Amino acid sequence: MKHRRGFNPLERMTAHRKALHRNMVTSLFRYERIKTTKAKAQAVRRSAERLITRAKVDSVHNRRIASSRLFDEGIVAKLFTNIGPRMKERAGGYTRIIKLGKRSGDASEMVVLELVDYVLKTDEAKDKKAKKAEKKAQKKEQQKEKDVKEEKSDAKSGKADKGKKE
Repeated sequence: MKHRRGFNPLERMTAHRKALHRNMVTSLFRYERIKTTKAKAQAVRRSAERLITRAKVDSVHNRRIASSRLFDEGIVAKLFTNIGPRMKERAGGYTRIIKLGKRSGDASEMVVLELVDYVLKTDEAKDKKAKKAEKKAQKKEQQKEKDVKEEKSDAKSGKADKGKKE
């Protein structure tokens, strides 16, 4: 019997599927949150969780296995120095899938695949926008003050020039 022995080939040839898994897992570890289809997320989740389990124990053997699956050495380093230690206490379930709805066009079920301890940085983005707007306003005020000073100096020098002509 072939119970629980299969996987979703995602209608791709082996090399294409492996490249897809590698790229999506790399993106997941780089950004800690990716938007994709439900089928791809479920397939990639399996690969990502296996790598995170390996990363919990930092050894040469585990690093070599991760390097054979991920070709970006910076991401491998992040996996073992940052992500692995963060997940040390967890027994599994390092990723979460959040449903977003259907994509317009082909009605594919879209999801967000993210690491469980990911924190959405919306407040920082708002603070950055507010600071940028404040800085822009200050720059405008400084420019206005500068223009007013120039006008005053031009007006004074203009009166002085008129007096000399007569």
